[in-house]
Amino acid sequence: MRTRPAGRPPFAVPGRFRRSLIVVVATFLALTVLSACGNGGGLRVEGAEAPPTSPTPSTVMGTNGFQPEPKQTPVVAVNLAQVRVKLLADRRTPDYARTVLEKCTVISRCLSRGKTVDVMHSGSPQQIVLIHTLEKFVFGFFLIAVTPTGVPRPIWNLKVDLPTVNASPQGDLVVESKIFAIDDPVCCPSGRRVEVYRWNGRQMTKVSSTDQ
Repeated sequence: MRTRPAGRPPFAVPGRFRRSLIVVVATFLALTVLSACGNGGGLRVEGAEAPPTSPTPSTVMGTNGFQPEPKQTPVVAVNLAQVRVKLLADRRTPDYARTVLEKCTVISRCLSRGKTVDVMHSGSPQQIVLIHTLEKFVFGFFLIAVTPTGVPRPIWNLKVDLPTVNASPQGDLVVESKIFAIDDPVCCPSGRRVEVYRWNGRQMTKVSSTDQ
């Protein structure tokens, strides 16, 4: 019968086998950690936030993130032949203009378009229509409302010589006309008048008048 050497504990693991066991355990742990990371189960860092996402444009915005521009109402040029018919049928048309319009068979010889304005603040344009002689001497104008269908509607008129009609930044109608002195030739008036008219909701009223 063999005897155990003195000082050696029972079931002792040899040193070479112990080192191999440590290597196997370390390898197993490393593979376990790598497998967890590969499956999305890695370590969670406290306080980390999700990456920011691109903001979604509001439903009221345009495709580029900007508010779409409001649609502009198309300006319909008035038919001067229809304007003549309307003015002749309007009892408010002054006699000086009616006399010219009744004899005017070629529209371009007596009527022409001026500026387009919105002095009524209606959102729809008004057309300035000038009335003149065959020699293009303008002696008055009409304010014509323009409907979406193009049907003209006379609003107001003014008798002035050689007028220049514009809308002011405030939305008033500014009329600059020529004034003839007694000795002025027909070609060359020496005076000038600037008048400002404003729509009061029912009619045009004179705000100011300046002679130069």
